[in-house]
Amino acid sequence: MAISERAPEFFSRARFVFCIAICLLISGCAPHEPRADITIVNNGEPETLDPALLTGIPEMRIVIGLFEGLARLDPKTAQPIPGLAQSWEISPDGKIYTFHLRTNLVWSTGGPITADDVVYSWIRTLNPATASDYAGQLYYVKNAEDFNAGKIKDPSLVGVRALDKFTVRIELNGPTLFFIDICAMPLADIVPRQTIEKFGDRWLMARPLPVSGPYELAYWKLNDKVRLKKNPRYWDATNTQSGVIDILPMGSPSTSFDLYEQGAVDIIWDREVVPAELLDVLMKRPDFHPFDYLATYWVSINVTRKPFDDPRVRKALALAVDRERIVKKITRGGERPISHLVPDGTANYTSPDGLDYNPVLARKILAEAGYPGGKGFPRFEYIFNGSSGGGVKIHEDIAVELQQMWRDTLGIQMDLRAVEWKVWLSSTAHLDYDIGRGDWIGDYDDANTFLALFQGNDGNNRTGWKNSKYDSLINEGNAQTDLKKREELFQQAESMLVRDELPIIPLYIYAGADCYHTNISGIYKNILDDHPLNYIRRVNSK
Repeated sequence: MAISERAPEFFSRARFVFCIAICLLISGCAPHEPRADITIVNNGEPETLDPALLTGIPEMRIVIGLFEGLARLDPKTAQPIPGLAQSWEISPDGKIYTFHLRTNLVWSTGGPITADDVVYSWIRTLNPATASDYAGQLYYVKNAEDFNAGKIKDPSLVGVRALDKFTVRIELNGPTLFFIDICAMPLADIVPRQTIEKFGDRWLMARPLPVSGPYELAYWKLNDKVRLKKNPRYWDATNTQSGVIDILPMGSPSTSFDLYEQGAVDIIWDREVVPAELLDVLMKRPDFHPFDYLATYWVSINVTRKPFDDPRVRKALALAVDRERIVKKITRGGERPISHLVPDGTANYTSPDGLDYNPVLARKILAEAGYPGGKGFPRFEYIFNGSSGGGVKIHEDIAVELQQMWRDTLGIQMDLRAVEWKVWLSSTAHLDYDIGRGDWIGDYDDANTFLALFQGNDGNNRTGWKNSKYDSLINEGNAQTDLKKREELFQQAESMLVRDELPIIPLYIYAGADCYHTNISGIYKNILDDHPLNYIRRVNSK
């Protein structure tokens, strides 16, 4: 039976009136502005729309509409295709990339986009003053790491140069199989130098804001919506499908789904933002679109805090986690429990196994660490972006389940702390937590996008764990052109991560699902769950 037919159970009159009121408020139905062509629920309030600073998926989904890089992702395959660069050549040794910009590139406010803008944007991301968590993704460029670390002060020594107005030359430290994928990531997007130098940290508040992508920022109202409007000066504007798009930062599954059912919302990006209790019914509906993608959910451990600085404590925690129980009882959407980090199906790679559920061994190891039966183990806290902080409830449900597992198996006590999305990002980035939820959606189809996260110099390593041997294995693997040797080196590194050191406890591989009405076109299933906004449109009336 379809959900819309179950009005007595799901939609009381009061709830219906509430939904209509909210619809008028957030869908652009107010008299002073037109309704958007497409309205999307995007899970969380963006932390930033600066390509160099963002780290979360909610932000990235918006930014790919505002700014573009040398390459962009194909909406069907999620593979890199030409963006602001119409073509490129690679030297025989794989170390030098020469990009040729399109000659019709202009900012949304007018004025040409040139090779100098590309150089400025990349150097800005690497500048230590920018403090980009993603800067490590550009370390494959010659001298980029030393510049980002402040060891080199002269930006001209970094291997990014403008040869002329339309040509950019990038020199790498060595062959990098996924370098074009990096060029399609938001951190490599081209941003407006004059605006940034004029307004500094407040440059995103400039109106009009110069952008290089298919959409302009009409406005961003906190806790309301981000409104985007078509950029008529974008090089591919004739193929931008929708004129106005509203993106709503909404983490409540019940509210999101109610609005979706009433037609006030066209798309719900995340499966976590639909009611879990309805999944069995939703999976049979034509507007519920499940897919497999490269994403892993884990528990992050701050190894800089006692007693979590002891690997034995971390192992005991991992061995006490029943992953099957979590996916069957809580997620219930086809997720696959795993003890390793890199998702199954990643190109040219198979992960080694980590630590499986073994409560007897968990108790033994915790006793060896000095906490028999949990005696003397300090009370600690688990942080997550949860429903009480405007996030999704599934993180809270998993936290409660872990709390019970560790209490019953190990005799230790854990408190739960639900915070807003921005607070969660900030707290984990600054290691202001004990244990918390973590996850990652691959930036490209390669094991490196997961494994490089836990190198000591990576800004997205939110565990405080550093291991020089691990770093060397990843670096050595990335220098390999022999895929089998590369896989073996990566497997050694991942084994350290999930069997020996355990700064994280992998739980499951995501099973993705998007909710969108059947009159919406331009969304395709791909392994990165990446959906460029300029391809999305309404095809007919409901």
